[in-house]
Amino acid sequence: MAHLCENCKFRAHYDKKPNSLLGKFWRWHINFCPGWKGYFTSQSEEKKVELREKYNFTKY
Repeated sequence: MAHLCENCKFRAHYDKKPNSLLGKFWRWHINFCPGWKGYFTSQSEEKKVELREKYNFTKY
């Protein structure tokens, strides 16, 4: 199943400007977003480690 998170415009904005309002909103949003949970849990362990480090993400 393809996840929209891979090509999310908000995520791309966070990657470019993490301290912007939209970037901060996206980072806050992934803490409870069911789409992000599905995307994140479907990744390989290596990719999960990469995502955890990149986004300072500790859930799941």
